[in-house]
Amino acid sequence: MFWVCRRSNIWKPVTEVNLGRIRELFSDTLVYGISSVVARFINYLLVPFYTKFFDPGEYGVIGLIYGAIIFFNVLFQFGMESAYLRYAADRLIARDVFKTLQLFLLGASTVLALLFWLLTPVLAPLLSLAPGMHYLFWMMLGILWLDALSAIPFAELRLIRRAWTFALIRLGSVLILVGLNLYLIVLLGWGIEAILLANLVASAVTFVTLLFFTFDKLAGSWDTPVFQKALYFGIPYIPAGVGYAVNEVLDRFFLNNMGQNDIMRIYGGGFTAEEITGIYTACYKLAIFMLLTVQMFRMAWQPFFMRYAKAEKVEKTFADVFLLYNLAAAVIFLAVGLFAGQIVQIRIPLLDGTLIDSRYWMGLPIIPYLLLAYWFQGWYVNFTAGIFIKEQTRKLPLITLAGAVVTVVLNLTLIPVMGMLGAAVATLACYASMSMMILFYSRRYMPVTYQLGKAVLMMAIAVAALLGANLVSLPFLHELTGRFVIFIVSLFILIPLGLSNTKFVRQRDV
Repeated sequence: MFWVCRRSNIWKPVTEVNLGRIRELFSDTLVYGISSVVARFINYLLVPFYTKFFDPGEYGVIGLIYGAIIFFNVLFQFGMESAYLRYAADRLIARDVFKTLQLFLLGASTVLALLFWLLTPVLAPLLSLAPGMHYLFWMMLGILWLDALSAIPFAELRLIRRAWTFALIRLGSVLILVGLNLYLIVLLGWGIEAILLANLVASAVTFVTLLFFTFDKLAGSWDTPVFQKALYFGIPYIPAGVGYAVNEVLDRFFLNNMGQNDIMRIYGGGFTAEEITGIYTACYKLAIFMLLTVQMFRMAWQPFFMRYAKAEKVEKTFADVFLLYNLAAAVIFLAVGLFAGQIVQIRIPLLDGTLIDSRYWMGLPIIPYLLLAYWFQGWYVNFTAGIFIKEQTRKLPLITLAGAVVTVVLNLTLIPVMGMLGAAVATLACYASMSMMILFYSRRYMPVTYQLGKAVLMMAIAVAALLGANLVSLPFLHELTGRFVIFIVSLFILIPLGLSNTKFVRQRDV
């Protein structure tokens, strides 16, 4: 039995080590989380701004461009961020690793940018960009180039645990982005080109700032053996990343190519494929709260498990972290899923509008599916520890490309029948299948006893609570009050489950 002992300072060794490690992970996650949440929240304030000033068709084009950025980022970065975290953990050679990989990215990303610039007439139409709008494609290439050169400096800040510096740089970038959007669109009356120009300037300022904080690392030397190892380690991340990008953004391109007859049958008249894409993109943003949870966890998780890869009882720590992640994900799922209808109606005084304009609300049913999809993505992130530590990254392309096949097949099958909902279901199926595949491989290299039964039960409780709130009305309670009651009751069930396997209190010495 575990209890707080006031007379003794004796701790069981496993408990003490586990608690210290998880506190460290929680601390880093919290800092990354604050920066990500605040930055993304400030950035998210642009959603009501965009949906107020741009019609769904224009917003659909922006959705396609940023989908392409996610896709091309993989090609521009060559998996070097992960390779840096793997090999620069040895601080004796960190400067050589930094300079080697940074020089490689400078050359490789420049060549790619020039190649895509030459292919503008072929690639731009895929983003619904007419010849007169090709300059938007070129600005996109500038953003990709700058972000590629920022990847290694950001990884260095994560590796040496300068989380607050990381956070402030990210936050400053978003403030520049938002400020320029407001200035260019409201005061100067620009169109969607303002969004990309603001992003380009923010990326440039971010790169220069990162260069200031990591300039001393350029004093290293080119190291060919390190480059060869990093390339061997990082190259599998390219097909893996392409598969991830396909899973993340391909649905928008499928929606953008919906037939008018399918749109008429599912949604009635008055909508174009670009407008459906814009509605889907706007409502997709509500899933950002779960995505933020996964991203801020990933930023702290990768350096964390590399630091403790050879520590004693590390498998127990990994299992505890997985259960705690599921508890956090369940809370986010319920908070957003239960109150999505109220969240989109939040008034934005300066715009005299709502968080998401009412023209976009028809896409709200996709939100629970996307929240679940990102919940499973967090499973995937948890399970990468064994693959990463044992340098088995060559398994990643197989997993992500298999997920991409699921995405393509289900999008082709479901979108003509279900529209936006079909795209959301495809995303959920993709991440669920990927998480199971990586679990299979990860356990072969590091036998962690993940509490999958409890995790599945927590997910089932959260889904059942949401279904109950949507299908059953409590006659003696207002709808909002009823949802709040369901939220609180669910937490009373979920919290003991999430903490049941984590022994964070002192043990009696017996």
